[in-house]
Amino acid sequence: MHRSAKRLASLLTCAAVPVLLVAGCSGSDSGSSDSGSGDASSNAASHSAQPSPTVAPAKYKKLPNPCSAFSKDTVKKLLPKVKDAAGDQGQSTDNASHGTCSWSSSDEHGVDGTQFRWLDIGYQRYDSDPGIGSGEKRATDFYTKQVSDAKAAKGAKKLKAAQTGGTGDEATAITYDVKKEGNDFKNTTIVARASNIVVTINYNGAGLAGADTPKGADLLKNAQAAAKEAVATALKANH
Repeated sequence: MHRSAKRLASLLTCAAVPVLLVAGCSGSDSGSSDSGSGDASSNAASHSAQPSPTVAPAKYKKLPNPCSAFSKDTVKKLLPKVKDAAGDQGQSTDNASHGTCSWSSSDEHGVDGTQFRWLDIGYQRYDSDPGIGSGEKRATDFYTKQVSDAKAAKGAKKLKAAQTGGTGDEATAITYDVKKEGNDFKNTTIVARASNIVVTINYNGAGLAGADTPKGADLLKNAQAAAKEAVATALKANH
């Protein structure tokens, strides 16, 4: 009996070895498989958990007709003998994003010469794009570029740049003198931004045929008032 018990114990021990080895291999394989599966699941979860890039929506969705940026009284004040009070609207492939208009005036004073004035406006609106940035950021970048371009005007003399308050979120006025065909022109460029819209105004004047050169301070004052009005017109178009 004792001998049979020892033999049975010995058989059970030998029989257990392959089972443990298989279990060990199986456990190793299972662990490797589970680890791989876990990594794959983790990676998949990580990818699916990553949110799509988002940006704040653009504040303003529309632009006004650029030729309606100013009231009739403003046009008359800035351009006393305007050739066409309705303005000359530039062509645009996307009127919701870009628009321009211009006016010119020649106020003749006989032997005292002619007072020439030029006014133009450009509206630029930006939408938000996850791949590029928010409408406001894109407009801010364009605003900065417009100011830099104005400061780099060819042949500009006595150039000055200063912030202009009360016009959108930010505005800069650039003034300078330039000579064209023997005539002294006074130039004012105002760049203003209201969230995702940028407004650029160019206003210049000259005394032709012996007329006195206009005062730069007067042109600047008129241009600043016009810029405020143009920004207000853009905001009104969105309400």
